[in-house]
Amino acid sequence: MASSSFWNKKKVFITGHTGFKGSWLTLFLSSLGAEIVGFSSHPPSIPNLFEQCNVAKECMTIHGDITDYDSLFHALKQHNPDIIFHLAAQPIVTTSYKNPIDTFKTNVLGTVHVLEAAKSVESVRAIINVTSDKCYENDGSGNRAFVANDRLGGFDPYSASKACAEIVATSYQKSFFRTNTQKLASVRAGNVIGGGDWAEDRLFPDIIRAYLHNHTLCIRNKYAVRP
Repeated sequence: MASSSFWNKKKVFITGHTGFKGSWLTLFLSSLGAEIVGFSSHPPSIPNLFEQCNVAKECMTIHGDITDYDSLFHALKQHNPDIIFHLAAQPIVTTSYKNPIDTFKTNVLGTVHVLEAAKSVESVRAIINVTSDKCYENDGSGNRAFVANDRLGGFDPYSASKACAEIVATSYQKSFFRTNTQKLASVRAGNVIGGGDWAEDRLFPDIIRAYLHNHTLCIRNKYAVRP
């Protein structure tokens, strides 16, 4: 259970705080007393949770792009956070087919930028890198659930980019975050379900939209098996 005594007055820096998961994280940590700075592009959809729940009043917002290292480093250096949550990403599989370069640039190089900047800011004590369970090499058999040390891989650009982000995180963890002053953990999220997700081409929002508008639901791959 999260402890308000731990989070109260903690300086937290969240990349991607205008997104679905980032908005919920901002609201939750703010309720525990954390002082939050968010670094993100504008909300990814209309409508969106960030605006609907007025998340902006719970944090300081810096509009920026994690592929711009200088602006990211300046923001971290200026605000000297204790903890960083890295959620900023290109999160949609179908978009990764249309824009693979931007997907790899954001999800891989963006992660490098966050970790490189974090190791240069002395106030930072912990970095939580959020990726996806799609980072695994998934044969689609569904015979068992994946575990942390299973083989990484990914056949679509999005999944491959998340596998790359995990390799980047492991490299930085073993190379730069081995001391007791800074720690790095990576979190592999599955399907996250909740209110305020209006994103296109995500299973549960698509199901709800199809039901509300009496449309036929388009299943992109009926044989897909979640890791």
